[in-house]
Amino acid sequence: MTDNDTPAVRRVGSRVVYENPWMLVREDEVERLDGSRGIYGIIEKPDFALVIPAEGDGFHMVEEFRYPIGKRTWCFPQGSLPDRQSAEPEELARLELAQETGLRAGTLTHLGRLNCSHGMSGQGFNVFLATDLKAGEADREPEEQDMRQRLVPRAEFLEMIRDGRVTDDSSVAAFTLLTLHER
Repeated sequence: MTDNDTPAVRRVGSRVVYENPWMLVREDEVERLDGSRGIYGIIEKPDFALVIPAEGDGFHMVEEFRYPIGKRTWCFPQGSLPDRQSAEPEELARLELAQETGLRAGTLTHLGRLNCSHGMSGQGFNVFLATDLKAGEADREPEEQDMRQRLVPRAEFLEMIRDGRVTDDSSVAAFTLLTLHER
């Protein structure tokens, strides 16, 4: 927004160029403040929940093969509902935690909300700290059948970021929110 609350870029037209159960891609025709026109590509995906399951001095992490980057990486449990459905953030956090790890949180603390790719998507995510954990059975989706999980000590988690085993920007940003929360 500019000083007078006029958007710096406004949509004057839009068309869907691709759609599947996980995302919609659209191309917007836009007009800038100076009247010039252009296009903007937008990826529409529902918000997701990310959960930091903390136990002792460590975190329950999950590892899986990430097709777009062609390698396995570790991250905090996270996800959204199928078919671009939406859900209340806390409900989604509890569901993702249980599905991916089997853990149930006695206490779930909201740490904040962030946007993950604000240059190309409006998608955001809510970050929760899960404590008072109880073990249960995981109920993973077909895409998660290769998922592994384990309790990672905090010092090792930091090393995992440094050496590239954790490359998920959402997990690193969530850890920042946790660090701020702990102060």
